[in-house]
Amino acid sequence: MDTEGTHDARGTRANPVPRPAGPPTVPPVPAPSQPRTGLVDWLRTPRAAPEPGLWRFAHRPRPDADPDRVPDRALIGGAALALLAAALVWSLWHNGYVPHSRILLELVTPTDWWGLERPRAATRALAVYNTLVAVLVIWGFGRLGNWRGVFHRYAVDHPQPTRALRTALVGAVLVWAFVNADEVAHFVLTPEQAAAGATVPRSALPFGDLLLALVPPSWWNTGTVVEVSDQLHTLATVYHLLGSALILWPIARAGGWLTLVRDLRQGKKRVAVPQQQAGEDPADWPQLRAAGQSAAADRLVAEGNSGHMNDVDCVRIRRAWDSVKADPSRLPAFTDAVLRQGAQACPHPSGHRDLPARAATHDLLTSQVRLGRYADLDRNPAASRGAGSAVDPDTLGSSLLAVGPSGAGKTRHLVRPVVESLALQALAGQAAVVVVCAAGTPLGADEGYDVVVKPGDPASTYDLDLYGGTTDPDEAAALLAEALAGDLPEIDARRAQTALAQLLGPYRAAHGRFPAVPELRELLDSTPAALDDLRSRLDTDEHRNQLRELDARARQFGTPGDPGLALADRVAVLDRPAFADFFDTAGESRPFSLRSLEHPLRARIDLPERAHPEAAHLLTRLVLAQFTAGAPARRDRSLFAFLVIDDATHAVTAESVRALQRLRNAHAGVLLTLRALGDVPENLHTPLLGAVGCHLVHSGVSTWDGRLFAQSWGTEWVETTEVAKHTVFADQPLTRAVHALRKLVTGKAVTTDAVTVRKVERERWSASDLAREVPAGHAVLSLTTVKGEHAPPLLVDLHH
Repeated sequence: MDTEGTHDARGTRANPVPRPAGPPTVPPVPAPSQPRTGLVDWLRTPRAAPEPGLWRFAHRPRPDADPDRVPDRALIGGAALALLAAALVWSLWHNGYVPHSRILLELVTPTDWWGLERPRAATRALAVYNTLVAVLVIWGFGRLGNWRGVFHRYAVDHPQPTRALRTALVGAVLVWAFVNADEVAHFVLTPEQAAAGATVPRSALPFGDLLLALVPPSWWNTGTVVEVSDQLHTLATVYHLLGSALILWPIARAGGWLTLVRDLRQGKKRVAVPQQQAGEDPADWPQLRAAGQSAAADRLVAEGNSGHMNDVDCVRIRRAWDSVKADPSRLPAFTDAVLRQGAQACPHPSGHRDLPARAATHDLLTSQVRLGRYADLDRNPAASRGAGSAVDPDTLGSSLLAVGPSGAGKTRHLVRPVVESLALQALAGQAAVVVVCAAGTPLGADEGYDVVVKPGDPASTYDLDLYGGTTDPDEAAALLAEALAGDLPEIDARRAQTALAQLLGPYRAAHGRFPAVPELRELLDSTPAALDDLRSRLDTDEHRNQLRELDARARQFGTPGDPGLALADRVAVLDRPAFADFFDTAGESRPFSLRSLEHPLRARIDLPERAHPEAAHLLTRLVLAQFTAGAPARRDRSLFAFLVIDDATHAVTAESVRALQRLRNAHAGVLLTLRALGDVPENLHTPLLGAVGCHLVHSGVSTWDGRLFAQSWGTEWVETTEVAKHTVFADQPLTRAVHALRKLVTGKAVTTDAVTVRKVERERWSASDLAREVPAGHAVLSLTTVKGEHAPPLLVDLHH
């Protein structure tokens, strides 16, 4: 099912997409580079609801911040103080320094138990009593010191395997303390120890005493001392094992030890993503099964499970199916292609199924590319901190302007990821992308593009159509006038367009084509030989209007305000030996035209920025003018058309700014990068910021540029809280002691707060903030979708 990548959409056969010279050679398909979890898991991973700038893949909303969260110092200090207090209280109780400590026990037991000769029942009751007191002390001081909170904050509330390691460390410490606190095996003395006057060591905890009190007396009255000692050691081992198990069981459950071991045994890393909601399995191709195409769905499922399908194949076939739903007559061809070719069905015209390499993270199901992570700082809203930052056609359709000094990472962190994303979408039949950059810019290998135009390079396979593929002299004159004189404020754009039209119309009428660069230069210079030759080729009766245009041009040449000489000087920039084989209009080359935007095209234009900077600036304006004219003129706007200009210095004009606003309704957009707003005429600063919906400000911008962005983003109402702290001075010794203890634990003096809350209007980002407080490797991103949804300017960490 060869659909030229657009699945036979209307109007796509007139100008087929340019193909590589010679027979197309399909390179081996790169290894599938969808997310690491595999295609099936990638399809099943939930996506968050659409929000401007939010990376939706496996996004988990951040829990709301707890306003009552205890600071770390206070939490640890309280826990340590409670532990010391518990040890002191138990030590006093255990060593008999608490008077009448057995009064509660004596009230519920016989009086004769507490004489000089205590029965074994009294010993057993005392052991149970002390055990209950010990449990009460541990529980009470544990609640008072919030030991559970300390355990969860520093051990449980961490991702695996850190969570398991921290909880295992806690368990090891508790088991060690338990084993060494109850020396049950030493409760029986050997004859040598008894002869030496040794005494039975006392246990630090009463649990061993309780165990010995519950053991029948017959265990100690039969056998030799050695046999009794062996029995005691056996009992101590079992006691320690059971006690350790009771300690480690809740810790293991809290630390997720079993889950981690199960995942390690299965040989895969557990992915922390939300559970897939109940419903249809997206990896089972339910849309095909609902239409009765179970055989095709089974073939695609088998391809996905076997690893022969990647994310580009999946999205490409989904788009082909959408075209089938729009035109049911394509169903037999679609089904046949899927059954025969599987994942290779409905191929891109180039035959490629992936890019040679990827440098960014993509999610083609949502057409998103990840740019970084919203910084976990107070400058960003709490709900956005730590979430991924991404762009997609919905935001790029309002166009994007990136400003930052050289070395800020505009190309590496923004241009290349966006170009990669749109190139992948082009392979999936969803987009057409044109990239304009200086020769040598690292935006991927030539094999990753369908068309690579290198003006000035003799090895270039493609040429650039100087007239944008149009046959209308007036339209061609408008495009050329924008490229040649759009940045010259002293030249009236309408007069420049008229002067060019007065020459292009007659020339096309006489030759059936537009003039090449040398011929156009001679006509603009009003060279007598060129004008006379053109007149001689025009018929007096048939081309009367064209002759009148030539006469008007001859009369206007040299008059004040005539743009002819200035236009000729600009054309002379292209009339150089390096460009002798380019800009051909005689049909002897393979010109690339932006009229091909109705096809899923990947094109790159490498400009000779170093050798011919003026020519590079002129060609950049030409491509921008052709794109802004061609994208809205498409009959089929199902593809997202996007133009990327890496370094738009001297490319922005008053007409191009007005044209940018018309792209939103044409399913198209533009990405412009600038080192500073000073690269744009001052009178266009405000219109440019208003024409594009998305802004990206890198670190290192000047305060002058920051002021314009701050004005563009406006202000917001924020709630400010002013707290005046007044130190409390105590008069009583006891109160001063309590205040000193509180300061020792919290690290702060005892104060009273006077709180004032009010709302004030402030700039979202001030000029000083943009110039001084954006860290290196970060940028402030503001997004607007084509539907008008806004995302406030947020700080993005571009390294994550």
